Amino acid sequence: MNIFIITLFFIYGLVLGSFYNVVGLRIPEGTFFKEKHSYCYTCKRTLGWSELIPVLSYLFQKGKCKGCGNPISPIYPIIEFITGLLFALSYILFGWTLMTMVSLIMVSMIVIVTVSDVAYQKIPNKILLFFLPIFILIQIFLPVVTFQSALIGTIMAFTLLLAIIILSKGGMGMGDLKYFTLFGFIFGWKLFLLLFLLSTIYGALVNGVLLATNKVTRKTKVPFGPYIGAAALTVLFFGNQLLDLYLSLL
Repeated sequence: MNIFIITLFFIYGLVLGSFYNVVGLRIPEGTFFKEKHSYCYTCKRTLGWSELIPVLSYLFQKGKCKGCGNPISPIYPIIEFITGLLFALSYILFGWTLMTMVSLIMVSMIVIVTVSDVAYQKIPNKILLFFLPIFILIQIFLPVVTFQSALIGTIMAFTLLLAIIILSKGGMGMGDLKYFTLFGFIFGWKLFLLLFLLSTIYGALVNGVLLATNKVTRKTKVPFGPYIGAAALTVLFFGNQLLDLYLSLL
């Protein structure tokens, strides 16, 4: 495996991860096109170039703003680093294929949605609508699954999530429904069922730990988007292998 190319993908991921932080934070506020420069969210000071180096700026500044000294959220370097890892993993698993492009697009969407949902507990329509036509074109020219499977997956995801929302009286939001439905279209019905199962497992495990450590209470509203995104990444990278493993055990 070419270490140089993997490193390049990682670096590209770091840089774009920094940009995705901005997109995920500004789109819900409607300030993405209004603010041209990056700034401290506390003191509103425009950041210099040395404060915009992914991950390293956070480490060199010891997690604090140079101007006001207030703490910088660790979500910034975490998102940058994870995006870098996911870009590198996309190349490692798919190599120089069109599937790598599909993977990078999906990773980008998931990262942006995760930032928005963690920050505002909101999955913005603008983000999903931006990526929807891209995945429609992919389904037409580079189908991940058959059109029939994609259609069934879309209907299944929408129906299942709508039923959950109605029965739980708001236990999930409409943003989760739209997010799940998009993945139903992308992955088809078989992989969607795996995605749905994994998202509930991830949610139960993480929320269980948060409850056990008193980080949240049973009344705390916890965003579900990150669990959906984590499940989607698992399905993207290892979905077919997991299905084969499951079928082999029957």
